[in-house]
Amino acid sequence: MLKNQKGFTLIEMLIVLMVISVIMILIIPNLGKKTGDVHSKGCEALISVVQAQTDAYHIDTGNLPSSVNQLVSADYITEDQTTCSDGNSLSISNGVVNASN
Repeated sequence: MLKNQKGFTLIEMLIVLMVISVIMILIIPNLGKKTGDVHSKGCEALISVVQAQTDAYHIDTGNLPSSVNQLVSADYITEDQTTCSDGNSLSISNGVVNASN
């Protein structure tokens, strides 16, 4: 009979699976917490872009836009740039862009 059999025992395989499970338990909840950060950073970036386009509109026309739709109709921003990825819509008040529900 063969006495030099190489391979993993059941105990060794269970220990490896346990270690992988512990690592997954530690990592997966942290990934879920980062989703909110990504949405808020994305909305802040969109507000900055629309604010820059609001300033460009003001420089070009001499007037502040009264709404985000006015920027869309003048081709300064696109229709999908009127709302953030988290669902908040953008609005303009006295030349300042804000996100609101």
